[in-house]
Amino acid sequence: MPHALRTTVIGSYPFPAWLEFATGHMEAFGVDDVAEMVEDAVAVAVKDQADAGLDAISDGEQTRLDFNLSFYGFLEGLAPEGASRRRFGPPGHDQRGKHAVIGDLLAPRGLGTVEDFRRLQRLAPAGVGLKASVPGPYTLSGRLVPGGHYPDRWAVAEALMPIVRAELEALVAAGCRDVCVDEPSMSCYAHREDPRRFVTLFNDTVEGVRGRTRLSTHLCFGNFKARAVAPRSYAPLFPAFLDAHVDELHVEMASREFAELEVIEGIAERMDVAVGIIDVKSYYIETPEDVAARVRRCLAFARPERLAFAPDCGLSQTARWAAKRKLATMVEGVRRVREELALP
Repeated sequence: MPHALRTTVIGSYPFPAWLEFATGHMEAFGVDDVAEMVEDAVAVAVKDQADAGLDAISDGEQTRLDFNLSFYGFLEGLAPEGASRRRFGPPGHDQRGKHAVIGDLLAPRGLGTVEDFRRLQRLAPAGVGLKASVPGPYTLSGRLVPGGHYPDRWAVAEALMPIVRAELEALVAAGCRDVCVDEPSMSCYAHREDPRRFVTLFNDTVEGVRGRTRLSTHLCFGNFKARAVAPRSYAPLFPAFLDAHVDELHVEMASREFAELEVIEGIAERMDVAVGIIDVKSYYIETPEDVAARVRRCLAFARPERLAFAPDCGLSQTARWAAKRKLATMVEGVRRVREELALP
């Protein structure tokens, strides 16, 4: 079991500048060049996280265009990505293209996370926890336009569920002992959908690996170009999400100035709670003192052994120089409270 006041991440990490440049010029590179770039980028992300002193690290999702979009390349039954409806002006989700569903949704090669995890195993230092993340079926359905015998988003999500479930089972078989099933679309749209239906879909997805790995889910309100896409309240999710079959539930708190912090009390009665105490939408670099004060606030609602700490979301939308500093101060702030409590 993880120790009390664990420090972890959601999954994504900023690309190095050279990788950002390369992704816009992929036609210039051969297959071996791309493999070398990926290997180097993951090594950089691993080093930054290990240097920060985190208890659990990821591969920074350096093979993904963003946390879920690259998975569509593994799916059959999709048309090529269509042009976005708006190309200029302030950033928003309507500037991202979508894929029309034109056939049966299948992933005969899997979704690529097993290869990513094995690379992480090879490159990570000894003694640190290794975490993998996979988008859940509802979130993965968000960039797909229903069609054929999939009349709506729910039908698409239910068709994706066995694909994600098989990927989770393959990850666990490969030795992954810390898996996050990202479902921010559930938290974004719980205000207008039945949260109990979300929980049923989620539990069906993870049933094959429940009890075989540390399962978590990430419930935020959107972070594309540091923009939220929903009312930023957890009230619509609960109490339904207390029945999610996870060991740890992550909530976004820092960017919301710790509104609804009391929600972690109910979560901690059922499962561990990972609190987002680093604001990935802000370039203010939290000090260790800031972090320690936030940890102490959380301790008013949950026991140390139930608490973990992470950034609010993945760090892919944060400049690398800031991400490095934010992770380092997060770890140091949590370390100070561990010391106060005489925790190992």
